[in-house]
Amino acid sequence: MGRLVSVVLVSWNSAAHLSRCLDAIARQSHAERELIVVDNHSSDESAVVAAAHATHLLRNETNRGFSAAVNQALAVAAGDFVQLVNPDCFLEPAYCARLVGALEQAGPEFGMATGKLLLADDPRRIDSKGIRMTRAGRHFDIDQGEIDEGSGLGAQGSEVFGVSGAAAMYRMSFLRDVAVDGEIFDEDFFAFREDADLSWRGRLLGWRAQYVPDAVAHHVRHVTPENRRQLSPAINMHSVKNRFLLRAKNEGLYLALRNAPFELARDIVTIAAVLTVERTSLPALRWLWKNRAHIFAKRRAIQRRRRVSDFRLARWFR
Repeated sequence: MGRLVSVVLVSWNSAAHLSRCLDAIARQSHAERELIVVDNHSSDESAVVAAAHATHLLRNETNRGFSAAVNQALAVAAGDFVQLVNPDCFLEPAYCARLVGALEQAGPEFGMATGKLLLADDPRRIDSKGIRMTRAGRHFDIDQGEIDEGSGLGAQGSEVFGVSGAAAMYRMSFLRDVAVDGEIFDEDFFAFREDADLSWRGRLLGWRAQYVPDAVAHHVRHVTPENRRQLSPAINMHSVKNRFLLRAKNEGLYLALRNAPFELARDIVTIAAVLTVERTSLPALRWLWKNRAHIFAKRRAIQRRRRVSDFRLARWFR
């Protein structure tokens, strides 16, 4: 008997990509799985398309955001492992099986894993091999846009800081351990950067992440720093809000001091842009100020439980 994988998919006006995504899930060689779809009040046929495939279909009356929808799915998930899949991500048939195998081989301290994500419109190029952090407090997908060399970071797999939510696998034990007041994905993020937040929180609590190069998926990448001006104001607002929220919750004093010259320089640029050319993102700054007590309550809950010092984490911020 294999280990049950709960595949979790959040849809929001995703019908254009959803059938291909669901077909790829159905072709997974790991047979012991359930599919939980949460539809965030789509105005297209997303829920109808998903209904024919899902073990559980949850339909929201409003768009509750990605994090809240995933938490809804996790509340009913029965798997030993959870496989997140974005509707615009298409898994090759062995994806789940290889991630389960890699996590079991790596050991119980590895709670997160990702395969090699290729750009769907140019499969010669990398979309993500996991998440890397910079001293400016930013996170990026490893090797995004680079030519795929075949062997990735290492043919046998490599440890990475964290994993992209587009096609991340987590141990259920990891997700339960990192929850704050019962909330696994932080619903304050609504959308974007929630995967980096979960990865950082996991690192603070002693969990590790694995990149598995022979597990392959394809991702239609919509949001990148280069096309920021073409994105909706709401997306950019959440991006600004979440870049500060990410650090406010997770960064300890040592890292804050070590990274200060890099972070402050970037912060000045960001705030100046919001005050001048991107004033539609001003609600991000207002939200952060209004919710400062709430944010620091979450910070205290995380920092009280941390098992790994900033000194040990510093090597990941470069």
